[in-house]
Amino acid sequence: MSTKIGQFFDYMFQIDRSQRLKFFYLTAIYFFVIGAYTMVKELNNSIFLRVVGADYLPWVKIASMFALIPAILFYSFMVDKLRRYQLLAFYSLLYGVIGLIFGYFLSSPTIGLANTVADPYRLFGWLFYFFIQGYSPFVVSVFWAFSNSVTSPQEAKNNYSLMVSGSKLGGMLSAGFAWWFVGLISFAGFELSSVVKFQALFLFSSIMILFVPVLTWMLKRNVPGKDLHGYEAAYQAEKSREKHDKKIGILSGLTMLIKQPYALGIFGMVFFYEIISVVLDFLRLKLANDASCDVSSLSCILFEQMFFIHFIGFIVSLIGTNFLLKRFGERNCVVLLPVLTAILVGILLINVTAVGSLAAINIVSVVFIGIKAINYAIGYPVRESLYIPTVKDIKFKTKSWIDAFGSKIAKACASQFNLIAPNISSAHPVFFSIVLTLWFFTAYFLGNRFRRAVENNEVIGENA
Repeated sequence: MSTKIGQFFDYMFQIDRSQRLKFFYLTAIYFFVIGAYTMVKELNNSIFLRVVGADYLPWVKIASMFALIPAILFYSFMVDKLRRYQLLAFYSLLYGVIGLIFGYFLSSPTIGLANTVADPYRLFGWLFYFFIQGYSPFVVSVFWAFSNSVTSPQEAKNNYSLMVSGSKLGGMLSAGFAWWFVGLISFAGFELSSVVKFQALFLFSSIMILFVPVLTWMLKRNVPGKDLHGYEAAYQAEKSREKHDKKIGILSGLTMLIKQPYALGIFGMVFFYEIISVVLDFLRLKLANDASCDVSSLSCILFEQMFFIHFIGFIVSLIGTNFLLKRFGERNCVVLLPVLTAILVGILLINVTAVGSLAAINIVSVVFIGIKAINYAIGYPVRESLYIPTVKDIKFKTKSWIDAFGSKIAKACASQFNLIAPNISSAHPVFFSIVLTLWFFTAYFLGNRFRRAVENNEVIGENA
């Protein structure tokens, strides 16, 4: 039996013996990154809705786009000062420590959750939201930038699905635990208030992310340097740039984004997905908020949905992602993302004509879960693979601009649409059709460009 299981994993994840230790550490790191992020992301929505108010959710998404500009510039500065693994360790440590501070103040009777009066002038709710919004570009994105810099295209095709499976397991366990814990009335004889529950979960997530610097240090210490080159052509190009001290500065990532059509294409992939996701997320949160009686019941609904997102993502990434990448390659899988999303959006539009009914709540939740699961299980590994044949400035600096502003600009645009059409109406089919069509043609261009770069051993952005 054990032999068959071993043969199954050898087939599904063709990890070379020399690469096993590296991918073990990468998978473990991603487990804690997504486990922690899953918890704080849903806590973020619940806390903002109750501290500031649901009506201000579209506005905070717009404001977060501008709030992250100084942080992006500081990050670009740090990319030139720190080595790749040091950058990942620094930002995970920073988020862990600041997270502990925010967790402590959640119990404050004036600025924290103990104050039950929602008010747009409560600065804590806005700052808390901005902090969590930076988690993706400064922790998740940095992890992927590091992984892409130490992974070859073939290794990514064979093994990125394993990393995603590990992250989905972390997200599933984290969401499942939070779902159970938030639903408790008492524990070990002690009555649990909503404030205590949220504070405990947030502190727990901060502790989880503090494992990342330790694992990163262990990876660097135990994995031979020759196994951390990744795409060899890009590695040699970076060594040459370092030798000639070719550092462009803190705006080089933005410059690359503007000058390189390939980078703009990746920006488009993030932008179009996020627009669809935010429109559906707004409907999901609005329905969940209306259906809940307090912050704990709201969080239970959100964590339940996240549990199933990660559960489905785990199954798909374990069984389907690796098969799709091997069978169709990155080029076709990139195009598959908007196609699958269009199918799910079509199901939503066919079955829902007005938000407010039980049927509408169920169908919005199911479609949202399906789109998020596909993105986590297939979208992330495929989209991140596109960075492998690029220079360091694109992998780290441009990527931070893309993940922060591709996401935030999309959220700002989608939030404007949500303000205009808060319920599903005739505007939604037109809106979704335009976005999905643009997404499809962007994906087609990117897939072809990636294939040519890898076949010709080319480094995108080398001569910029």
